[in-house]
Amino acid sequence: QVQLVESGGGSVQAGGSLRLSCAASGNIFSFNAMGWYRQAPGKQRELVAIISSGDSTNYADFGKGRFTISRDNAKNTVYLQMLSLNAEDTAVYYCRYMGRDGNYWGRGTQVTVSS
Repeated sequence: QVQLVESGGGSVQAGGSLRLSCAASGNIFSFNAMGWYRQAPGKQRELVAIISSGDSTNYADFGKGRFTISRDNAKNTVYLQMLSLNAEDTAVYYCRYMGRDGNYWGRGTQVTVSS
């Protein structure tokens, strides 16, 4: 079992920034990938960014140039720095762990961007 706890969400004005954190605990396998996903009201959950244990990254097109995913393996924590936020970024952001023993999700953190 792996537990994920997200933090850092909140309300910001358009153009603002936020930094999300996701702390993982439990039976964490050294080689894993972690990612951020989001789900807006009435929409399907979508990938935001993903990072491997070797620091390879992949971003959704809407996040390229604005979002940066990073991780601290010593702390088992993944971060999502978000810049130049706009109203379309309003969603619940979820952390995901993908390891040898399966996939796990956090409960999510709300990000609200007002225009």
